[in-house]
This record gives sequence, C-alpha cells and structure tokens, in this order.
Amino acid sequence: MYLTVEETAEYLSLAPEVIKYLIQEKKIRALFDGEQYIIYKDQFDTHLEQVELIKKQIEEYLSEPISEDIDIKDED
Repeated sequence: MYLTVEETAEYLSLAPEVIKYLIQEKKIRALFDGEQYIIYKDQFDTHLEQVELIKKQIEEYLSEPISEDIDIKDED
C-alpha cells in the first residue's frame, strides 16, 4: 500500500515538512509519480515494531520495584 506525504505524516505522527525533508535526505524511500511523492507503507513496519518493543521495555523497567536492601545506605 502506498501513502501520500500527508498520509505518511499522519501515520508516523510527524509534520509533512519533516516527511519531505526525510525524503530529500533519502531516509525514507519514495517514488515521484509526476505530481506527488508516494511512499510504500510497509517500509516502516520494522521501525514501528522496534519502537513498541522499546516502549514496553521502558515501561517494565519503570514499574520494577526498588529493592529494600540493607546494604543500601542513605547518604543524606
């Protein structure tokens, strides 16, 4: 499935100007059909999966309780 710049911006929660910049910098692969850029949606799947995995790992880390170890001294 192909998306326009505006649809890609909405899909990635970025401004259309950022998407255009990333296309110019060749960070996003896109085709120019004579009128507009079209972008293959599936190229973002791996990136979005990794972002979700990292969010989950951070959430698990932050929800981990702090141990009440006797050896930990309060240095106030």
